[in-house]
Amino acid sequence: MAIEVTAQDASCGALIRGVDLSAPLTSDALADIRAAWLRHQVIAFPDQALSVEDLERFAHGLGPYGEDPFIAAIPGHPHVVQVRREADEKTPIFAESWHSDWSFLPKPPAGTVLYGNVIPPVGGDTLFANQYAAWDGLPATLKAALEGRMGVHSARRGYAPQGLYGERDQGRSMAIRYGDAAMKTQLHPLGRKHTETGRVALFASPGYTIGIDGLPEDEATAILLEVFAHQAKPEYVYRHRWSEGMLTLWDNRCLIHAATGGYDGHRRLLHRITVADRTLQ
Repeated sequence: MAIEVTAQDASCGALIRGVDLSAPLTSDALADIRAAWLRHQVIAFPDQALSVEDLERFAHGLGPYGEDPFIAAIPGHPHVVQVRREADEKTPIFAESWHSDWSFLPKPPAGTVLYGNVIPPVGGDTLFANQYAAWDGLPATLKAALEGRMGVHSARRGYAPQGLYGERDQGRSMAIRYGDAAMKTQLHPLGRKHTETGRVALFASPGYTIGIDGLPEDEATAILLEVFAHQAKPEYVYRHRWSEGMLTLWDNRCLIHAATGGYDGHRRLLHRITVADRTLQ
């Protein structure tokens, strides 16, 4: 039976039905899912009753496991991390700034798999912004300023000792492991070609892009502020609403995303696996 793909009324996103992810998938089913993922950038599978092992099998069918450099894995599952917030937690919402997962790595991940174990009755949506469309829609002068340039990526704003999730971040239930390694930098093209589709996407974010290689800080900052304002315009954004038992898969090579709050007093728990880019292995 072919999977059923229903596109969202937005710049990206689709719902996938007609497949049970708790069972091993055929090569044809995996190929259909990959095609939908590459076309729609973020796809969601509602009403899936999945174990951690099911989640691992699905993610590994998409590519090698990626790394999660600043979050400790759950016991017995070295590639699975928890995204969690307890009902009485007062720390800032995790991952609330726009970003592409771990873009500061030399080989950024292709995808992220996130499964909703406990979903609050209100709030907690995830915002996704289509960066193919953002690149194509750049004003000519701004695109000219970016073409051929490399962005400077770093985890320091979040995961350095003085970062948002560093020494002063007390009372957080997530197993974040900050450190000096977050001060490292990595260069990537600001207009980056997707490793499978070949399309160019804007590859920058306020979460992890801290400069432009070869430009003075003030000039780079001015350009990046324009980029950040442009890349999350409403016409590029899809608001993803979660439900318990939903698995969501997104493409870090052509999307940025951001968490939202609005669920104070409610517990939220999801399991996450990062998928490495198999073309870069």
